[in-house]
Amino acid sequence: MTHYRLFRRAALAGALALPILTTGCGLFSQPASESIDPPPSSTQNVSTDLDPGQVTAQSGQTQMTLYLRDRNGLLAPISVFTTLGQDEKPGQKALEMMVDGSAYSNEIPDGFTAVLPKGTTIKQLSIIPDQKQAVVDFSKEFADYSAADERKIVEAVIWTLTSQPDIQNVKIWMEGKELTAMPKDAMPIDEPLTRAVGINLEAASGVDYSTSAPVTIYFSAVSPDNVPYYVPVTRLVNRSNNRAKTAIEQLISGPIGDLPLNAVMTPDVIVKNVTKAKDVVTVELQDDGYQAGQPEPAEMLQAVVLSLTENTGLSKVQIKLNGKSDFVDSNNQTYTEPVSRPEHVNAFKS
Repeated sequence: MTHYRLFRRAALAGALALPILTTGCGLFSQPASESIDPPPSSTQNVSTDLDPGQVTAQSGQTQMTLYLRDRNGLLAPISVFTTLGQDEKPGQKALEMMVDGSAYSNEIPDGFTAVLPKGTTIKQLSIIPDQKQAVVDFSKEFADYSAADERKIVEAVIWTLTSQPDIQNVKIWMEGKELTAMPKDAMPIDEPLTRAVGINLEAASGVDYSTSAPVTIYFSAVSPDNVPYYVPVTRLVNRSNNRAKTAIEQLISGPIGDLPLNAVMTPDVIVKNVTKAKDVVTVELQDDGYQAGQPEPAEMLQAVVLSLTENTGLSKVQIKLNGKSDFVDSNNQTYTEPVSRPEHVNAFKS
């Protein structure tokens, strides 16, 4: 599968702190079921504690998510409001806003930068509804980037477009021709690209690469204006028979390496179990320090929702704390019933 080749290339190129890898089967030869599932497209009902202020759309504006590079070099989803032309596609407008030096530069929050090469234009964006596929055709300026930025560019394009409810996979073209590899460092893109390629890749300590699998989890960081925001990280971990449970265990273990990311859960929280039924994933957490009636941190609970929906593709999360669900978070959000993934996060005030 393409996404395993992409992980392997990232490791060999130094994007992951991995030792020398052996060729052939093993490390990235897991079955397709181990890939990262697309996030659900459903009615959402959870706001994020890391929303930098109450940001509301003006009349006629559309809210969309862009993946921009932060000052730490990591990609983060940023929610923006914009006005679409009569025949303008949201996905195309999102990509145009991600071009370095574009006319929309003043709409990008401080501390974040666009990742598409300066001068790039989106010649065409076609949507194939029955395949939930976006085919984006860039101008020749798309090839004008440093090889070190290649993976970030691919990740940003994929994760931005698949934030649209009608898109689950992407093909990249340039000047009217389909690309089978990226122009600079030949990253393979010969198959439809999904979120299975990961984002902000890293490897857990002591991972057995011959049986590893990716999980995507959400930590937080702080902008230059001291505004917190969520950052997704795809971490290679030892494969297990319950990847959703492993994802939350990794969330509890916190950030690794020297990146200035913040943990969203304390290490004394225990994941008792994670189960799936229909469109709901249920997580049972044990927190011996929790006192009944005490609000739980919204940042923690919403990171759990983001992480579980990202890794399972299910639309709702039921959180049980010490066997009960009759609690509220610090935003006064109740968790008695299953809650849905927020459609947009990190909405910075302009």
